Amino acid sequence: MNEPHPDRATIPPVPEGVSRPLWSVMIPTYNCANYLRETLASVLSQDPGAEVMQIQVVDDRSTQDDPAAVVEELGRGRVEFYQQPQNVGYIKNFATCLQRSRGHLIHLLHGDDCVMDGFYRKIQALFEQYPQIGAGFCRQIIMDDWGHWQRFIPLEQNQSGILNNWLERIATELTLQTPAMVVRREVYEQLGGFDCRMKSCGEDWEMWVRIAAQYSIAYEVEPLVLYRDRSNSITKRSIRTGQNIRDVRMATEITRAYLPPHIAGELSRKAGSSWADWAFYIAGQMIDKGDVVAAIAQIREGLLCSHNPAEIALAVWLMLRASKKWLQQTVLEASLFKPKTKFAQEEIKCHDAN
Repeated sequence: MNEPHPDRATIPPVPEGVSRPLWSVMIPTYNCANYLRETLASVLSQDPGAEVMQIQVVDDRSTQDDPAAVVEELGRGRVEFYQQPQNVGYIKNFATCLQRSRGHLIHLLHGDDCVMDGFYRKIQALFEQYPQIGAGFCRQIIMDDWGHWQRFIPLEQNQSGILNNWLERIATELTLQTPAMVVRREVYEQLGGFDCRMKSCGEDWEMWVRIAAQYSIAYEVEPLVLYRDRSNSITKRSIRTGQNIRDVRMATEITRAYLPPHIAGELSRKAGSSWADWAFYIAGQMIDKGDVVAAIAQIREGLLCSHNPAEIALAVWLMLRASKKWLQQTVLEASLFKPKTKFAQEEIKCHDAN
């Protein structure tokens, strides 16, 4: 195990004498019990038995629902449940999941996402075929709040197997979601948990780069995970302040230390460009929705990610769009409060005189 890091939880080895299944499916939750039924059902439909798979829900002290009741209803004694004594935040809740796991392979499955039939069988086959890998993941499908499929994540390569030049690729952009990834527990023991310096996003990307810097990663081409892109997720709520981009900018600075020195600068610049593109894409969406404050926050933070002339030009164009939208809103608001008749104007004059 590496030296403890102040911003990452230590993941100690499983004590000797403790029964160790192959799998630990660890399900962090917080106020998502309405989705948890679907999540648990997708896992239990592939359950190979308690000797092979640990299944545990780790709740971050939900305040709006009762995940324990859902676990009791669907798990019927098969699914373990642990609740934090107090709310600790999602990254520390992830750390608790890792620390409470007993299996050799850890699958961190959000309590609002789902696995499709064959996920565990096919990911297990990757680890068996390539015993040198530290982690493996599959292609994903993005769905909305209601479970409607939105899009497929593009293929990383055309055939399943070990990914080529994966560090150089993952270091420049995030192309996968956490529920698609399975990691050997010994990797977390060596590298520690997710970095707590990020507040809303980017902690997963930093972890995947950290792992890729030291281990080979395998890939399953079949889409076997459904990731729910929720409208009220932590990342979405951070957009209005720009915290989402501040987080990934910090992650970019952290990950640079993991990269080969001769290409670290180039890869970090590419990562900054990717995050700037993301910020400007969101800014455009916010302008269309009329949220000028959020748009400006994204533009400002995006400019701090990259100084590429093309991206600066895009930022200027977006600022012009945002200014136009703000002006339209201001004129509309003024017209709503403008007196429409001479009688109304006289009433205001009288009121002001008094």
